[in-house]
Amino acid sequence: MSQDIILETRQLTKEFKGFVAVDGVNLKVKRGSIHALIGPNGAGKTTVFNLLTKFLPVTSGQILYNGQDITAEKPVQVARRGMVRSFQISAVFPHLTVLENVRVGLQRKLGTSFHFWKPESTLHSLNARAMELLEAVDLASFADTQTVELPYGRKRALEIATTLALDPELMLLDEPTQGMGHEDVGRVVELIRKVAANRTVLMVEHNMSVIANLSDTITVLARGSVLAEGPYETVSKDPKVLEAYVGTVEEAA
Repeated sequence: MSQDIILETRQLTKEFKGFVAVDGVNLKVKRGSIHALIGPNGAGKTTVFNLLTKFLPVTSGQILYNGQDITAEKPVQVARRGMVRSFQISAVFPHLTVLENVRVGLQRKLGTSFHFWKPESTLHSLNARAMELLEAVDLASFADTQTVELPYGRKRALEIATTLALDPELMLLDEPTQGMGHEDVGRVVELIRKVAANRTVLMVEHNMSVIANLSDTITVLARGSVLAEGPYETVSKDPKVLEAYVGTVEEAA
């Protein structure tokens, strides 16, 4: 059974000068699933993400990835293991083309990111793989477009492509549809479903219709603790969750 769990936290806790932001969170993310972490503002979702990706040190508790304790590891070590946080690690450069941005992600994996003295022609060997990734996120027709000219939703798709360039085993998506219009939300939902076919996704998301459409399992946080967990059909009817959201889940159900 443990082989089915790619990521686990045991009594994960984070305190800030006496304030407990994350309070004994036990989380198990199944391999190959889409797992959503939700909760009202201030519930501790982003802090959990920062703990998992080591941007914050853990006060107490453990983080296990593929059964190995990674609690004391640094962000770069966690990323090299295959756990990559999209929209933070995957930088997008506005004045490079869409293709060039993905190529930067591929360079990182090859270890040639800082070989600035080499001519651009040496990167052409990465173009075929870069185009495959752009096709995967429906951006092939934008390959030669300067990134600054992309619509907001397309930039989010590009950020996912640059993350995929690192070949992650587990993708952590932090608010992937935030600030998007209805059309862009639909496109990104389908994109997440597509890229999740061969990997595990853990995401923080406020849009409950997105959660309902995508998630296999939902963990609800409130005041830093796990309030409820299960499939959407169960969680959305939980009285404790309805109370915590003050109608948000009711409206989405």
